[in-house]
Amino acid sequence: MRSITPACHEYQAEHLFADLAAFFACDRRVKEGDGSQMATFAVDGETWEAKLYYQDSGIVCPTGDELPTGTEWRLDEVREFRLAVERAGDEDPTGEQSFNAHLRPRWEGMEVENDHGDTFELDLPPLPGDEAVSIRINGSNIDFGRYGELLRRGFDAVGVGARYFRDPLPHSTVTDAEVYVRLDKDVSGPVHARDGAIAEMGHLLENDREGYRKVVQDDDDDHGRNLPGYYHTVTLGPRRVREAFPSHATPKEVKHYYAKEAKDRDEDDPLAHPKLGASYQVSRWDGSVRLTEGGVERADGPAVTMTEMREELETTLRSVLADAGIDLAPSGGDAPEASDMGDRVGPYVVDAYFSAAVSEGWDEPISLDLTHIRQEQESIVVRHLADGGLSPVQWESLDTLVSDGGEIAPADIAEENDRHVGSVRRALRKMDDLVERERARVSLASEYVAEMVHDAVKEARESRQRMVETTAKAVEAAERGMGETMSAFVAWAAKHGVDVNGAREARLTLRFGENESFRETRRSLREGFRVWRDAGLPAEDYREARVEFADGGHAVAWRYL
Repeated sequence: MRSITPACHEYQAEHLFADLAAFFACDRRVKEGDGSQMATFAVDGETWEAKLYYQDSGIVCPTGDELPTGTEWRLDEVREFRLAVERAGDEDPTGEQSFNAHLRPRWEGMEVENDHGDTFELDLPPLPGDEAVSIRINGSNIDFGRYGELLRRGFDAVGVGARYFRDPLPHSTVTDAEVYVRLDKDVSGPVHARDGAIAEMGHLLENDREGYRKVVQDDDDDHGRNLPGYYHTVTLGPRRVREAFPSHATPKEVKHYYAKEAKDRDEDDPLAHPKLGASYQVSRWDGSVRLTEGGVERADGPAVTMTEMREELETTLRSVLADAGIDLAPSGGDAPEASDMGDRVGPYVVDAYFSAAVSEGWDEPISLDLTHIRQEQESIVVRHLADGGLSPVQWESLDTLVSDGGEIAPADIAEENDRHVGSVRRALRKMDDLVERERARVSLASEYVAEMVHDAVKEARESRQRMVETTAKAVEAAERGMGETMSAFVAWAAKHGVDVNGAREARLTLRFGENESFRETRRSLREGFRVWRDAGLPAEDYREARVEFADGGHAVAWRYL
């Protein structure tokens, strides 16, 4: 299908190369240039500028004439090197298309010194030949697939051979990446709305106390001025991501955000309009994104390729757009050509790096209809909370979970409710689909589940209170000389929270409290009708009773019978 093409934004990666030759070449060129080297080079008709320079290092300089790996060493100190690459100023008016490559040597057994003067051996991944150079790239607004070539061409331009950077080692990984589109602020509301995709994913998919959960809805800018959708994000770990995107593996953040000074920008300025971005979150899992197709699986977690990660990010972005009802292929798929910043292409705004181009070859976006997840969570709660479905220990555990504001352990639940911790653990095990247990803590399965359980626990508390009131009112009715059947009707009213004000008035009035659905009201009134008739009272009086609700609505009882 045809669809909008997102632009690449932030990017970080660590490239590893097989020997130290590039490190020694950088050292030589910097010394030849009295501390730095500068050059200009061209790629695909574009002009780029490169600068090689150095910084001090915390790596302990080897003693002797060779490294522990046997490689000859003739340097008096260890330096680290940086290559700054940026697009020529006249081709990049905003000056934000660039990257910085930080090159450091690596060898087996190398030591580093911290700020306190303590030295320790650096823990390194397995290295072919036991040595390598590490290059950490931090860039923005460059297509992810171009960094390798620009790195080689940039180093070559300053006199460090491109041949050193052709074959990244398998442990080379991506640590940050974001793709984005820029939306007209007049159409982006459904994305950041309280019932939009960002809020809905965080609400339904995330555990209500997991450490990696992050949902932000900030509508005020840094100066305290209101700007709806200023910074709205949701971050989901791999398991939660798969609930919405079954084929996805990587943790990611979806965010709708404005530039800091967006409020002051003119309507024709792209920065007056928000970005919708999807980014990879490396800190939220134990896996990795391999830089190359031939990477290796890490022992401590899964791995995907950079290509797969990018496809996931772009799919996520298009799914959020589709969920918000935003046209994925403006003008029926034949988008008008836009060249100037601020131009509109349907609902999209062109900026220096996002052209709002529509292209072929996209898969259909994955539906973000989370109704099935909502229904599944509701059915789990209903099943557990059905009459007689929970033991006293389970009710107490749920009561504690919804009342507690932080992490809580089974031992804490047991202590609060004067129960044995073994009883609490057994009760929690029987609610595995309702709660999540991890090591010594327990939480409810999602914020949505938490809200439903909270309502149920609140209802249970109120029911217990009504039971006490029922007994008292039944006793009061008996003391007033009412018969047993009339006492039963008074007890029914107390049990269901019905305020009976008109038993001695010209017309009976039944007032219902909050949280009564149509079905519950109908069931309660039918039960009350049976009790009323068993009390020997006129059926017509009940049928004509006025039924009043907490929201001010009213009806006649016979409509429910």
